[in-house]
Amino acid sequence: MTEPADPPAAASTDAASTAPFQYQCLARDVGTDARRGVFTTPHGDIQTPTFMPVGTQATVKGVTGDLLRQTTATLPDVTAQIILGNTYHLALRPGHELIRQMGGLHRFMNWDGPILTDSGGFQVFSLSALTKIDEHAAVFRSHIDGRKIELTPEHSIEIQESLGSDIAMVLDHVIALPASTEAVIDATERSVRWAQRCLNAASRPDQARFAIVQGGLDETIRAQCARDLAQHAFEGFAIGGLSVGEPPPEMYRVLSATCPHLPEEKPRYLMGVGRPIDMLEGIARGVDLFDCVMPTRNGRNGFAFTDEGPLKLRNAVHRDDPRPLEANCPCPACRHSRAYLRHLFVAGEMLGPILLTLHNLTYYQRIMHQARQAILAGTFSELLQRHRQLAGADKPEAV
Repeated sequence: MTEPADPPAAASTDAASTAPFQYQCLARDVGTDARRGVFTTPHGDIQTPTFMPVGTQATVKGVTGDLLRQTTATLPDVTAQIILGNTYHLALRPGHELIRQMGGLHRFMNWDGPILTDSGGFQVFSLSALTKIDEHAAVFRSHIDGRKIELTPEHSIEIQESLGSDIAMVLDHVIALPASTEAVIDATERSVRWAQRCLNAASRPDQARFAIVQGGLDETIRAQCARDLAQHAFEGFAIGGLSVGEPPPEMYRVLSATCPHLPEEKPRYLMGVGRPIDMLEGIARGVDLFDCVMPTRNGRNGFAFTDEGPLKLRNAVHRDDPRPLEANCPCPACRHSRAYLRHLFVAGEMLGPILLTLHNLTYYQRIMHQARQAILAGTFSELLQRHRQLAGADKPEAV
């Protein structure tokens, strides 16, 4: 069965057309909870499941929007459809008001497809030593100049509306694990209240709001949080607070306990999870969207993902290897030999990190394409099993 081609994205404007946000499930896998769908946004449809490259500072590091679109020209259905921007970093530099004056984030970074912006909640978590959180807001110090910043749910939405992203994440309270049950419940209940405040503050009809399910590793707290958030009119739901050091089986257990309580007619987004096997395990449990810095960060450090396992291009074994990273990969890196790519890294040439970034992003999009095709064909379980074998016990040894 042939996968529908991804439709062209609409032209970019600061306030795009007010076409409704809608998720449509096109097919379901027989043996798992995997689903093939399409999510409509003002800047184009998103074929799901899919991976979102991370553009923290209004750029996917080292890659232009055109390159993101063109790396897989021979496979038009294998491409980046949506990218992620970072509300915290963009609000600090260059500032959300400047981006608004420049016509919004789409025009500012010359990207005509959908954009999702996070709320700043995870950055507050990562700056925990500098952060104070109460019911009203999170107060922390800027990592740039040390000034005190107060981030309320309302201000997070205000920033994201200035940026003009297609999808705005609500502000949530992320806590470090392990934590006491009382602390997890307190942060989770605050996240639900903050989500409602974000919804009440929202004013742009052309921007979707996604709630975020929290609850640590406690299945009961997670399920209750999902049920509480599902009562409100969010356009989508995310699962946050995972991939922060817990063993993969714990993550899978939490996903299995959470997804059944989320609305079937809304997209589901697993935040910050990017190992290929973890994404496929998420898809098997009903997740539609993923993001992670793993493909780009690893690419910049000479680490390539392949169907045969990971490669470390700096290793001497690749010094005189004439083969491409992968014979059937359409990315620019695979037009060169492993020996040449290794040379670029050893010589400190900036082209090396750029090429490996493009390869890894292409690899991730190929996995998502394969997952979409497999769900339509009823063979997703076989795809999942192949990647479980590739992953081995946990992490395959890179060569």
